[in-house]
Amino acid sequence: MEKNELYDIAVIGLAVMGQNLILNMADHGYRVVAFNRSREKVESFIDGPAKGYDAIYGARSLEDVFARLARPARILLMVRAGDAVDALIEQLQPWLQNGDVVIDGGNANYEDTVRRERTLSEAGIHFMGVGISGGEEGARRGPSIMPGGDLAGWPHVEDLFKTISATAHDGAPCCEWVGASGAGHFVKMVHNGIEYGDMQLITEAYLLLKYGLGKSNEEMADIFEEWNTGELDSYLIDITADILRYSTDEGPLIDTILDAAGQKGTGKWTLMNGANMGVPLTLIGEAVFARSLSARVEERHVAEEAYGVPGTANLRGQISVEDIRRALFSAKVISYAQGFMLINTANVETGWGIDQSTVALIWRGGCIIRSVFLDDISRAVGQNHQPKSLLTAPYFRDILREYHGAWRRVAAAALQSELPIPAFASALTFFDGYRRTRGGAELIQAQRDYFGAHTYERRDRPRGEFFHTDWTGHGGATASSSYSV
Repeated sequence: MEKNELYDIAVIGLAVMGQNLILNMADHGYRVVAFNRSREKVESFIDGPAKGYDAIYGARSLEDVFARLARPARILLMVRAGDAVDALIEQLQPWLQNGDVVIDGGNANYEDTVRRERTLSEAGIHFMGVGISGGEEGARRGPSIMPGGDLAGWPHVEDLFKTISATAHDGAPCCEWVGASGAGHFVKMVHNGIEYGDMQLITEAYLLLKYGLGKSNEEMADIFEEWNTGELDSYLIDITADILRYSTDEGPLIDTILDAAGQKGTGKWTLMNGANMGVPLTLIGEAVFARSLSARVEERHVAEEAYGVPGTANLRGQISVEDIRRALFSAKVISYAQGFMLINTANVETGWGIDQSTVALIWRGGCIIRSVFLDDISRAVGQNHQPKSLLTAPYFRDILREYHGAWRRVAAAALQSELPIPAFASALTFFDGYRRTRGGAELIQAQRDYFGAHTYERRDRPRGEFFHTDWTGHGGATASSSYSV
């Protein structure tokens, strides 16, 4: 085979994301080898969506894949996260050569990516964990891409990834190097945690409008459409308006969908990593738990019969549509603030050096949480004036000072009217706790020292000095070991 007939990259895994990425690459002038363990799936793709694309080749085997690729070979894995990735890497190893680049584009756990990168680097293979967000449409037309892993592999795929990624409003590609080792998949995990929070917040705004203010689907669609022209402008707000307008012969589709949300686990990973790193992801946690609660449909039906639920909360006169908008924006800031808090903590623990400003910029297009205020976040966390939290950045501080009164009215009215708003409420209590120097934890430390000799620090002494009191007079002077988060 002549050198100019060789292909630029192979994509292994022909589910809808893999197929659409291949078509995206081919549309931008790249020659792509497509492969799947099922030969039928390869043929179906080549004879279907890829029909007429001379730049796409359907390989018959892994031997055929590597025979078609230019070296160093570039292999993008688009298979289910977990054991399937390890099994596929093992199958690839006989064909891999020193300097080849293997890329995992699935929703992998970043700790698996760290392990795989370490193992393959010993064999001279560049392994990259790349977060890809945007769903089916993003993969086809331009996703947000979060590459991390072995930096030596980045020059081999940088032009390709930046070419096929989404483009932000200023023309910048929504793709940039994130960091070493598992950084790319870690950032994608945080993205998904924020996505869980965003979706739950919008759902609670929907509940307040529907059951609190008695708005129809059409009226709510108009409201979300208007919100999408201002500071709430985002992909999720935009599609919410579309969803509320969508009707079939049976009527509005939203009214026929079962109230039970699914999840694939990435939000749970975000929550668990927050707990492990001592980061209070309260809003993201409530969003995860709200989905878990929603899945208990039958139990909730029995409980509704046992307790009864008001048909409408009748909050007209207590709160307004504008109050709900302000509450939604305020809580949304908390969601992103918690996510960036987790990235900042991971930077300290791992030394990855993730540039938070860059992360905000590459989330501006293609991804599910793309939002107009990501430009403001990027400026707020820029390296020259990076605050410890978005909440202390002047732009967001000034908005929350103005908005938190409306936010508080909405939360109080909803709770009094028995409308569930776990994300709105947890975000508000986080905000209240974050801006108080004294939040009552002195009592917890006193209790811990009383029953377990776990020690405490004093307000009038430097941090890091620990004290123990013999509270009962017969507990002794020996303190227990402790740790802080």
